Amino acid sequence: MKFIVSSGYLLKHLQTIGGVINSNNTLPILDNFLFDLNKDKLTVSASDLETTMSATLDVESDATESIAIPARLLLDTLKTFPEQPLTFVKEDNHTLELSSNHGKYALAYADGTEFPKAVELEDPSSTTLTGDVLATAISKTIFATGNDDLRPVMSGVFFQFATDGLTFVATDAHKLVKYSREDVSASQTAEFIMPKKPLTLLKGILAGNDSDVVIEYNESNAKFTFENTVLICRLIDGKYPNYEAVIPKENPNVLTIDRTQFLNSVRRVSIFSNKTTHQVRLKIAGAELNISAEDVDYSNKAEERLTCDYQGDDMQIGFNSRFLTEMLNNLNATDVKLEMSLPNRAGILTPQDGLDEGEQVTMLVMPVMLNS
Repeated sequence: MKFIVSSGYLLKHLQTIGGVINSNNTLPILDNFLFDLNKDKLTVSASDLETTMSATLDVESDATESIAIPARLLLDTLKTFPEQPLTFVKEDNHTLELSSNHGKYALAYADGTEFPKAVELEDPSSTTLTGDVLATAISKTIFATGNDDLRPVMSGVFFQFATDGLTFVATDAHKLVKYSREDVSASQTAEFIMPKKPLTLLKGILAGNDSDVVIEYNESNAKFTFENTVLICRLIDGKYPNYEAVIPKENPNVLTIDRTQFLNSVRRVSIFSNKTTHQVRLKIAGAELNISAEDVDYSNKAEERLTCDYQGDDMQIGFNSRFLTEMLNNLNATDVKLEMSLPNRAGILTPQDGLDEGEQVTMLVMPVMLNS
């Protein structure tokens, strides 16, 4: 087995798929990259059993073979090379010799047949999106997912595909984000829950990428194919909560305010809030919004006044400042609208601008009880 490949080209693809590898694997073989050589095509793969990612590279070779190479050792070596062609040759003593312009390096390898096979999707449905649309949908929702092991369905993002649009939902029971697109649709209705890890990998690779991503899915797995890369992952099993039921429909009290001003104010005031509840109080009357926080244990308190546009009854409502700042941070609008009904009902945050045609974002934040 012998092949020649450019160092930078190989490193770039290995770094992309290397994100799949866990730092502590139960199976030692998972600490490796699988190199599957078929003449001038080299397919490199990484897996953690739940998620498998592979990329196909062009190399110079006429051999056909498959071996597993220690991932960390190979990555650390490649990072030190300036751009140059590298030659890989398999030796008899179970080592792979790597030759650069300046030297030779021997890496122990394992037999490629030990590496777990990627799942083949039987009878999948399919939808095509542009990479950037998918990356945006992930980054708008993934921050709102939960971390509760007892409720695994909430630790992922809920994909809802329909013939009239796509919806992505995430919630941890304290906050909820619903992101929908009417400008893209699926050929048939489907829904599944995607785990966080593969989504984080996809978000990093696809941001700003205009190439098409083909998403194939069945009951248990999903497969994302784009350019020369494939990601296959196991879906989260279970039924997603009925999120529409928790979005309050009647919200007569509507506050419209400059997003950056609101965000900075909440950030500053929250420094003085209770370190357990992170509670900030919003008091709205007329065209004035009063934001305050107090930590009674340490006699710290802060208060700021902002002008706003407000229609509705005077009211006071408490929110966890961390949820509020996270949500405001995730919108790129100039102005935002906060709709409320009662101090014990969820507030609905929506951007007033900055969205593309057919794009919608609804964020819901649960209030915290105010100690009057």
